[in-house]
Amino acid sequence: MNHDHERSQTKFTSLSCGTYNLPLHERTLIMGILNVTPDSFSDGGRYNQLDDAMRHAERLVKDGADIIDVGGESTRPGSQLISAEQELERIIPIIERLSRDIDVPISVDTYKARVADEALRAGAHIINDVWGAKKDSEMAAVAARWNVPIILMHNREQMEYQDFFPDYIKDLQESIQLALAAGVSEEMIVLDPGIGFAKTLQQNLEAMRRLDDLVALGYPVLLGTSRKSMIGKVLDLPVDERLEGTIATVALGIEKGCHIMRVHDVKAIKRTAMMMDAIKKGARYNG
Repeated sequence: MNHDHERSQTKFTSLSCGTYNLPLHERTLIMGILNVTPDSFSDGGRYNQLDDAMRHAERLVKDGADIIDVGGESTRPGSQLISAEQELERIIPIIERLSRDIDVPISVDTYKARVADEALRAGAHIINDVWGAKKDSEMAAVAARWNVPIILMHNREQMEYQDFFPDYIKDLQESIQLALAAGVSEEMIVLDPGIGFAKTLQQNLEAMRRLDDLVALGYPVLLGTSRKSMIGKVLDLPVDERLEGTIATVALGIEKGCHIMRVHDVKAIKRTAMMMDAIKKGARYNG
């Protein structure tokens, strides 16, 4: 086994999501994005009606999504903050329907502990926190109490770093410590480099270039680059023209050892991942 491959092997073989068990080493996992927000940067307003959202979720699963990520508050720069009540009104009906009608685990994209708690009660299986359990001091306790995976994304209020990469890793280690101190099991922690959050273009590119250093911390890594401004800036393209750039980042992420890809364009990224997995892992899909 070569050294690079060893580095991508987190010591955990699967991610336990209630009745679902997601394998971490057989193949790259695909998380499909379902925004039920009126103002999300990429598909905002398109899927905020319940039936439309269900149809879109079914399409994501058919196209190969292993997880559906439901978000009720846009994290787009400059977007409006909403109350926990508003967020719950948007997401609970869809989570209840999804947990009943769709056969993949559901993650809830929120940084509010109360929203996460209600979403888990409604049938969600995973917490996806864009503030790495730092915005709401109760978030890690909710994850521990429900014994569910929590995705800890890198983010910070201030963009001033003394030395970007060590500070960024230290920020994530603080999130890990918060989770562990609250009683979250080690095997329930997933890291996300937070591409597009509190980083300049050059810092985003460095975080991408050094994804293997993040993987080397030993936790599963989720990569969310789909249609992000980093791609828009490099290619000088609008949101709906960023698929090829997204594919490039996904292929690199898989090569660097990331485990989960959070994307809008599930069909294209599933094919990309299958091809990369066949090359990298010798994964066999069709006999």
